[in-house]
Amino acid sequence: MLLLLLLLLFATLLCFLCKRKPSSAAIPKPYPIIGSVFAIAKNKHRRIHWLSDILQASPSSTFVLHRAFGSRQVFTASPEAVEHILKGNFPTYQKGPTLNRALGDFLGNGIFNSEGRRWKVQRQISSHEFNTRNLRKFVETVVDSELHERLLPLLAAKSTIPDFQDILQRFTFDNICKIAFGFDPEYLLPSLPQTPFATAFDDATRISSDRFNAAFPLFWKAKKLLNLGSEHRLREAISEVRGLARRIITDKKNELVKNKTLDSVDLLSRFLSSGHSDEEFAADIIISFILAGRDTTSAALTWFFWLLSNHPRVEENVVREIVEMSESEAYSHVYDEVKDMVYTHAALCETMRLYPPVPVDTKEAANDDVLPDGTLVRKGWRVAYHIYAMGRSDKIWGPDWALFRPERWLGWDEAEGKWRFQGRDPFTYPVFQAGPRLCLGREMAFLQMKRVVAGILRRFRVLSTVADPEYGGHLTSLMIGGFPVTIQNRHTHPNSIH
Repeated sequence: MLLLLLLLLFATLLCFLCKRKPSSAAIPKPYPIIGSVFAIAKNKHRRIHWLSDILQASPSSTFVLHRAFGSRQVFTASPEAVEHILKGNFPTYQKGPTLNRALGDFLGNGIFNSEGRRWKVQRQISSHEFNTRNLRKFVETVVDSELHERLLPLLAAKSTIPDFQDILQRFTFDNICKIAFGFDPEYLLPSLPQTPFATAFDDATRISSDRFNAAFPLFWKAKKLLNLGSEHRLREAISEVRGLARRIITDKKNELVKNKTLDSVDLLSRFLSSGHSDEEFAADIIISFILAGRDTTSAALTWFFWLLSNHPRVEENVVREIVEMSESEAYSHVYDEVKDMVYTHAALCETMRLYPPVPVDTKEAANDDVLPDGTLVRKGWRVAYHIYAMGRSDKIWGPDWALFRPERWLGWDEAEGKWRFQGRDPFTYPVFQAGPRLCLGREMAFLQMKRVVAGILRRFRVLSTVADPEYGGHLTSLMIGGFPVTIQNRHTHPNSIH
């Protein structure tokens, strides 16, 4: 009881500090035993921006944050450090026990927080989903079906949408379930059904992220032990999410028994057919793929449409490319048309530079190490590369980093008379990670986003009604408070045609 009383008193103090004005970009002062817990708590609601400000002010783009009880966390926005972490000394930087304790209840042993053999097995099986044949099928059947049968009719029927982000999440959720599990959740319907699963998934994601970033982890651990507050809700949410995952697995197993050979083999079928019949492990994979396929892609599209609404010149260039591609006789298939949308691809890259779907990624050192700039890393320390800060670094992108300028990704091909895409190395632009854990679904994500952009913008304008949205920093970067928009039909609003 004494321990609980002390925890409650400390929590009250932290709540008081959280209401005070956020600190400056200076590296926070550490105190004995508790480290910089006061500064961490004070900046809880702007954690991503606070850490980014410190990194921008750091000459080496790296600093060490002191956490409670002697724990340390290194933050970096240096491409050289990112390459060292993700490639040069890859075996040293693992997911680690801290992440597994915080996210393990929700993600289990899924590909996002697994190591060694479990990770390799999932990556090997998953890689088959991303060959050219499956990518073509994804764009021309799954995405196109969801686009023309559900998304576009919904936009045509509504002039105002209270939360376009929610619509995009529903769209990507249906898509990932169809392509990866052969299951249609029918989440994007005209009635916009509120399902317990979607609410539970959002709550589990948010609470698990709060666990991982907690200034004082003993709080959530005590609440978990006593099954109180957010930890009680997390337990309920995980039960709901895993309940649906198990139903998907059961249906798929029955389908595999009934049809010895399937015309179309999805990820889940391939996984279950490869001898991995453990339902909990299969559920882990389902949850990880939903997190990757729903939240990250929908987040990128949300910020893309918001930026386009505020940058009519870029919108004009994107629409011009869409029209030229769709009218060209050189493209007989949607897949080829979408694949060659160079300017739109650049605009999406520029969006994710400023608003990355995953703002920060964290590893844990398995051994002592030294980063390229000389920063010492001790065994057990957490090391995070700050993707959001890197996208806003004038050291990397120059003094015009704040401008939304897709042309920074393009070069003019004189011989061809058209734009040519010029990518950055993945250590400078680690939106899709890099090294051995480079995102397998990168091309699939771009194809889906470009097809959605082309389908929507050819017929509609999406006009934002929010001036300064807040970038949320949980596991993914959703727009806090949603994304209200108005929809204009280009054919009935001639002035909107570019």
